[in-house]
Amino acid sequence: MTSVVLLGKPEREIPKLPYEIVYTNTRDMEICSMEIEPILPGKEIPAASESAENLCCWRYGMEIDVLEYMYVKYARVWIPDPEEVWKSAELLKDYKPGDKVLQLRLEEGKDLEYSLDPKTKELPPLRNPDILVGENDLTALSYLHEPAVLHNLKVRFIDSKLIYTYCGIVLVAINPYEQLPIYGEDIINAYSGQNMGDMDPHIFAVAEEAYKQMARDERNQSIIVSGESGAGKTVSAKYAMRYFATVSGSASEANVEEKVLASNPIMESIGNAKTTRNDNSSRFGKYIEIGFDKRYRIIGANMRTYLLEKSRVVFQAEEERNYHIFYQLCASAALPEFKTLRLGSANYFHYTKQGGSPVIDGVDDAKEMVNTRQACTLLGISDSYQMGIFRILAGILHLGNVEFASRDSDSCTVPTKHEPLIIFCDLMGVEYEEMAHWLCHRKLATATETYIKPISKLHAINARDALAKHIYANLFNWIVDHVNKALHATVKQHSFIGVLDIYGFETFEINSFEQFCINYANEKLQQQFNMHVFKLEQEEYMKEQIPWTLIDFYDNQPCINLIEAKMGILDLLDEECKMPKGSDDSWAQKLYNTHLNKCALFEKPRLSNKAFIIKHFADKVEYQCEGFLEKNKDTVYEEQIKVLKSSKKFKLLPELFQDEEKVLSPTSATPSGRVPLSRMPIKPAKARPGQASKEHKKTVGHQFRNSLHLLMETLNATTPHYVRCIKPNDFKFPFTFDEKRAVQQLRACGVLETIRISAAGFPSRWTYQEFFSRYRVLMKQRDVLGDRKQTCKNVLEKLIQDKDKYQFGKTKIFFRAGQVAYLEKIRADKLRAACIRIQKTIRGWLMRKKYVRMRKAAITIQRHVRGYQARCYAKFLRRTRAAITIQKFQRMYVVRKRYQCMRDATIALQALLRGYMVRNKYQMMLREHKSVVIQKHVRGWLARRRYGRTLRAIVYLQCCYRRMMAKRELKKLKIEARSVERYKKLHIGLENKIMQLQRKIDEQNKEYKSLLEKMSSLEITYSTETEKLRSDVERLRMSEEEAKNATNRVISLQEEIAKLRRELHQTQSEKKSIEEWADKYKHETEQLVSELKEQNSLLKTEKEELNRRIHDQAREITESMEKKLVEETKQLELDLNDERLRYQNLLNEFSRLEERYDDLKDEMNLMVSIPKPGHKRTDSTHSSNESEYTFSSEITEAEDLPLRMEEPSEKKAPLDMSLFLKLQKRVSELEQEKQSLQDELDRKEEQALRAKAKEEERPPIRGAELEYESLKRQELESENKKLKNELNELQKALTETRAPEVTAPGAPAYRVLLDQLTSVSEELEVRKEEVLILRSQLVSQKEAIQPKEDKNTMTDATILLEDVQKMKDKGEIAQAYIGLKETNRLLESQLQSQKKSHENELESLRGEIQSLKEENNRQQQLLAQNLQLPPEARIEASLQHEITRLTNENLDLMEQLEKQDKTVRKLKKQLKVFAKKIGELEVGQMENISPGQIIDEPIRPVNIPRKEKDFQGMLEYKKEDEQKLVKNLILELKPRGVAVNLIPGLPAYILFMCVRHADYLNDDQKVRSLLTSTINGIKKVLKKRGDDFETVSFWLSNTCRFLHCLKQYSGEEGFMKHNTPRQNEHCLTNFDLAEYRQVLSDLAIQIYQQLVRVLENILQPMIVSGMLEHETIQGVSGVKPTGLRKRTSSIADEGTYTLDSIIRQLNSFHSVMCQHGMDPELIKQVVKQMFYIIGAVTLNNLLLRKDMCSWSKGMQIRYNVSQLEEWLRDKNLMNSGAKETLEPLIQAAQLLQVKKKTDEDAEAICSMCNALTTAQIVKVLNLYTPVNEFEERVLVSFIRTIQVRLRDRKDSPQLLMDAKHIFPVTFPFNPSSLALETIQIPASLGLGFISRV
Repeated sequence: MTSVVLLGKPEREIPKLPYEIVYTNTRDMEICSMEIEPILPGKEIPAASESAENLCCWRYGMEIDVLEYMYVKYARVWIPDPEEVWKSAELLKDYKPGDKVLQLRLEEGKDLEYSLDPKTKELPPLRNPDILVGENDLTALSYLHEPAVLHNLKVRFIDSKLIYTYCGIVLVAINPYEQLPIYGEDIINAYSGQNMGDMDPHIFAVAEEAYKQMARDERNQSIIVSGESGAGKTVSAKYAMRYFATVSGSASEANVEEKVLASNPIMESIGNAKTTRNDNSSRFGKYIEIGFDKRYRIIGANMRTYLLEKSRVVFQAEEERNYHIFYQLCASAALPEFKTLRLGSANYFHYTKQGGSPVIDGVDDAKEMVNTRQACTLLGISDSYQMGIFRILAGILHLGNVEFASRDSDSCTVPTKHEPLIIFCDLMGVEYEEMAHWLCHRKLATATETYIKPISKLHAINARDALAKHIYANLFNWIVDHVNKALHATVKQHSFIGVLDIYGFETFEINSFEQFCINYANEKLQQQFNMHVFKLEQEEYMKEQIPWTLIDFYDNQPCINLIEAKMGILDLLDEECKMPKGSDDSWAQKLYNTHLNKCALFEKPRLSNKAFIIKHFADKVEYQCEGFLEKNKDTVYEEQIKVLKSSKKFKLLPELFQDEEKVLSPTSATPSGRVPLSRMPIKPAKARPGQASKEHKKTVGHQFRNSLHLLMETLNATTPHYVRCIKPNDFKFPFTFDEKRAVQQLRACGVLETIRISAAGFPSRWTYQEFFSRYRVLMKQRDVLGDRKQTCKNVLEKLIQDKDKYQFGKTKIFFRAGQVAYLEKIRADKLRAACIRIQKTIRGWLMRKKYVRMRKAAITIQRHVRGYQARCYAKFLRRTRAAITIQKFQRMYVVRKRYQCMRDATIALQALLRGYMVRNKYQMMLREHKSVVIQKHVRGWLARRRYGRTLRAIVYLQCCYRRMMAKRELKKLKIEARSVERYKKLHIGLENKIMQLQRKIDEQNKEYKSLLEKMSSLEITYSTETEKLRSDVERLRMSEEEAKNATNRVISLQEEIAKLRRELHQTQSEKKSIEEWADKYKHETEQLVSELKEQNSLLKTEKEELNRRIHDQAREITESMEKKLVEETKQLELDLNDERLRYQNLLNEFSRLEERYDDLKDEMNLMVSIPKPGHKRTDSTHSSNESEYTFSSEITEAEDLPLRMEEPSEKKAPLDMSLFLKLQKRVSELEQEKQSLQDELDRKEEQALRAKAKEEERPPIRGAELEYESLKRQELESENKKLKNELNELQKALTETRAPEVTAPGAPAYRVLLDQLTSVSEELEVRKEEVLILRSQLVSQKEAIQPKEDKNTMTDATILLEDVQKMKDKGEIAQAYIGLKETNRLLESQLQSQKKSHENELESLRGEIQSLKEENNRQQQLLAQNLQLPPEARIEASLQHEITRLTNENLDLMEQLEKQDKTVRKLKKQLKVFAKKIGELEVGQMENISPGQIIDEPIRPVNIPRKEKDFQGMLEYKKEDEQKLVKNLILELKPRGVAVNLIPGLPAYILFMCVRHADYLNDDQKVRSLLTSTINGIKKVLKKRGDDFETVSFWLSNTCRFLHCLKQYSGEEGFMKHNTPRQNEHCLTNFDLAEYRQVLSDLAIQIYQQLVRVLENILQPMIVSGMLEHETIQGVSGVKPTGLRKRTSSIADEGTYTLDSIIRQLNSFHSVMCQHGMDPELIKQVVKQMFYIIGAVTLNNLLLRKDMCSWSKGMQIRYNVSQLEEWLRDKNLMNSGAKETLEPLIQAAQLLQVKKKTDEDAEAICSMCNALTTAQIVKVLNLYTPVNEFEERVLVSFIRTIQVRLRDRKDSPQLLMDAKHIFPVTFPFNPSSLALETIQIPASLGLGFISRV
């Protein structure tokens, strides 16, 4: 039916409504209803002749008489097609008015005659230009009609793989049936904060628009997601909620956003099921409200559900399933906790096997069960409640298997001990007999009596199914309630965003009550959608002041009235349900009587009396009346419910039905606790079945109608956003588009209605600047005026004569449908004519140029040919003459060569013969000489062998005799040794034994010396006699050998003569044969020599080849090694950068946590310090708060610790966390070192024990010595144990009593420990002195005895025996000496080890006592303070005390080391001073200086340093002025004020000069305090003014300069190389500040990262506008028509950013950094980071914006990049690496411009785009969109070719670049040439309390 709406204010005043609905005649209604008839799968598309009845003008968005001139030759049109719905064709000749047939040619080349309707003469719809195909917004199409919409969606979906498209205010989402990488967190961040029209269509863009409008307009929002089952509604709603959860976050630490997302698995398991159209179809509607606080962070959520399909619990159609939870339970039946449920396979239960498809491909129900249980746990549903839920669900399955046996037609019974019913009763905790009885009976109540009546088997089965449905529905509601409780907001809700995921329009072969309710809900939503569309159109026209026009639209209010009005379908249904004998048939008759032939939207089927037809907005639907009454009443017997309520063993079951009694009516009072903005109850407005009889009054239809009214109220109170989900095919094939199914859904979901409304008005809208930029080519120069608006008006009046086709608004021009296409055609014709003219001129110029070039070439060729012929003839003559000369010389050469060969052969023969004869003679002489030599050597060898044999026999006899004598002597010595040992055993243990032995040794020394002298004289005489005898024997032996040799030589000579005679005869006989053989050998040798020469030459060539190969291989190996080295170096650099980046990220995270900690601390302090009413207190001076940012280390002594601990925690100075971390690291290193030393000590002790064990295992050779040693060792061990016991007791006493008075230095325990230590030390000293005395004496004895032992050899056995006989009486002394020596050595080693162990133990005990004392004091103070604090502050106080304790320990360790260093330095200085004074005194004494002069001597040089004092480069200040220094120099210094005129880095120089003075004074506390205050002051000023670029840059520069000064003047050689001698004199002398350098370096990194964030915040709004949207080169990129979602204009209006804005900002940044004196290397790193941000943000937006991917935009980007490069060259920053960061953007721009057709183009693209990932390349190619008709689209096959070529490339699958990435920063050392003594302090700094030194 048709109605008319006034889109604007009418002439007559309408008091109530802004529009008026006027109904026309029934004929119009019928036509309109036929216009939107959908094309169902089983229906045929109307033929061309029938198109007039089914396809009306509004689909095409044009009027025939106006656009007839567009139907010219080659124009393309759409014609209906039964298969593809619409098919494209091309006109073969112009259309003329009156033609009845159009001559067309289809795209496949087939010609066709298209007949026009003779009545309407309706022309087929025109096709849009190619440049408009694939637009993001369907309203941007010039021709708005159904085929254009369908084609645009298909091109985007199939070719570009884009699933989202705008259609005005609607987002059309097509289900791809494939996972796409477009929902990551990087995509969410890219869409966050963007306008909806600035990015490509996406569900995130809709969610961002809703979130932004909620924050901007303070109005609640709704996102309405609708579509068919399987279209992707639930997934779209899920992604929208994920976007809100990611962007907003939660307002508490409870992770509400995770709980919101976790509700999806639960609701899907209990509310989703498999249908024929969708494997995960939602069988209920839900509306989720996501609540936000005032800061727009998620605080909670609430869910309302609608119309759960309860009938699915008991019945499923073929190929469908029950709800997922049942199959998940069956799949998990084997779990131990589910054994009691007695479950089995899904095919066992009646309620799960009816569909015959229990398994879904690719879905693991067991895993889904795990996910469901995890989600329940996350939402606070305990395990006991979960098991209760599963028991109820299992009971429903077993209840479905209960069977009934008929007794007669009116009664039935349950079989005896029926197992399914027994299991059901056990699970529910009810009585078996009672449940079995009431399943087969029912109670009837009258006014006076109550009857129990049996029921038939059919009624019993229905009652069983009704009970199962009722239980499941109540369980569903209970779960929803608990989910809402878990998601309930704990704080007040400020606003909300609702996400409506509701079923779409449904029509099946059999449509029942559920489809009726679903379609009723869609009618209401469609009406709300239409009203909202008209409202937006009205607002747009009002804003632009456009005259309002009348627009026809389809109003579905009559259909809604038919359903819900008085005496409507629902009213009659409820009335029939109240009748005692009401039935479906009687209800159908009432419908026929009431509405048939009275309402055009109600019809009766021809062949059925139990069905009715309703004409919905989308389609006609036939509903079967059977089951309507039963489903509407939803009857369940009260007795069965009472049995379940009586369950005592199962508490959850009665709870389900108790909640049912408390349910409020949907129309009753709203529960408390709700925000008025929401206007809806917390509980789900469910279609719940009521109780029996009186309690169950409201029917399902009535409840659903009420809940739907509440929903519409909520939606009307919010700003709606629409998402229409489209199912592209019924087979779930990825990226497959079925046109029939798509167009059916487009008609049903209202997309085409939006198109029709847009087409009826002014769908195309251009701003005046955009129109001027696009159609400037149609204007002449004289038409261009200064006023753009007037210019556009003048041009349009000339171009379009009909003024009704356009309207001029305030800022836009409005065009009717088709006018933009007409303008585009004129523009294309103008450009085509210009192209033809340009081509004509260029082609003529090229042809003329080609002719001139050809003529010149012909003349040149002729000249060269003639010259060539003359040269050929001259060459022939020269060759003939040369041939004669060659023949002459060749013949002469042959004759001469023959003569030379004959002569050479003769000479060679003579030489060989003569040589042979000489060689034979020489060989004979040589043989004779060698024979003589051989005889000589053989005879000599025989004689020597005989002599050696005799000599060995004699020596052997001597050895045997001497061995026998030695054995006898050894035996005697052993006997004597045993006697000595027995004697020593009798006297062992006497302590004076050593002294006696010593006296004996002293007495016998003299005797030993005399004996030694005698022995030496005897040795001398014996040696002389022995030498004489040996010389005589040797002489005799030589004479005997000579005689033997002479005899042997005579005999051998005689034998040799005889042998030689025999050989002479033999040689003569062989001479002849040898001569013959020599001739033969000579010939063979010559052949062999020739062969060897040839081989030699071959080997030489091979050698050269091998040498060349080796050289090449060496060169290749060298090159490969160099490349490998370079690659490894690069890899190491990358690893270093990664490590540096990881460290800096950790540092950034630490600083963030530190700031968070400070903020929390400040908040807590504010909460603690909130004044009482009427009493306020504020700080009087700035210094009172200074303690928050400074760290005082003055109180570090142990006696000051209690005073410090007594101070309130709020007033304590916070820790210097960087110093704390460094000290903690140092303590851990010291502990590791201590542990390693302890391990080494344990290892040494183990080695000593092993050595001891080995000593004990040895045979008792030195028994007396070992026993003596053991006695001494036992004595020492006993003393050691005694000392250990005493120390352990003392330690135990100290640990038990930790009072300060016990552990004080004057306490008794302390004195006992000192006494023990003193006594042990004295005893160790005494033992040590004794051991040293004994060692010195025994060493002298050893030296005296040692020569005796050296004489004991085998050769002088006789003397050894005599010596032993002399020493028999003194053997006791020797053995005692050896034992004493070993004993003393062992004692010494033991004493030393014991001393070390005692010292270590005492030292550890002393440190432990001190630590225990301090710990005791701290614990007492902590306990006292904690008892005084409130419970909330105790945790904070304990944490503060623990940090303070650790810091104090670390500082104490550091102070001890510093004190030792200080002492050493002082002693050294004192030594120098004393040495100097001694030297001066000596000089004074030598010069006789008087005492008066000596006294005046030190007075004179006092004035000398005063002259140097002004040039020392130090600044002196008082300790109490430190806070004032930090305040004036750091906290209150303004970079834009005083700091502009300062020397760059002056604050850093001043601070360092103050540090130098503190170092000069050797005041460690002052140095530490100043550095800590400086660091904390810088942190404070950056925290306060961290958003100001100049402040951050200023302090980054000064921090780096301060760091460089600490390095430059540290005294380290590496940093002093560039210093002047004067600067080297200024180096620090007393302190090593390396750790503070690291702290400053970390601070500089934090400041750098903050600087980058400030830069990013400033540049971010400029980048997209300046780099992408702004037309830097005017006229290159024409503006394409845009739709309703207007993007930012590319023309530079006021307030928009351009490339010049970015360059100006870069200049500003660079000038500020240079002005602050920042290091050049650091400036390069900042610039590199800026350029990376520009490149990343630009590329990311390019990848998400289809309108930016064109050839002209690529040229614009390359020009913009060239401007940035020019800026780098101007600033001398080309080597900063900034240009390389733009490489991905440059390659993307090149990719937009290169040719994209052939395989060669694909290869070029793959090699060129090495900085882009495969995903980015494919994305750019998919998004590439021609702006003009002359450009061509990228073919899908070309993109596939690119993907195939790039499949082996290993790169990141991530689409977008990480725009938040920060490169690791380094601070190269940059020494300053500024002399410290020349620095002047300006008076403007207010540092008058500082004096120069």
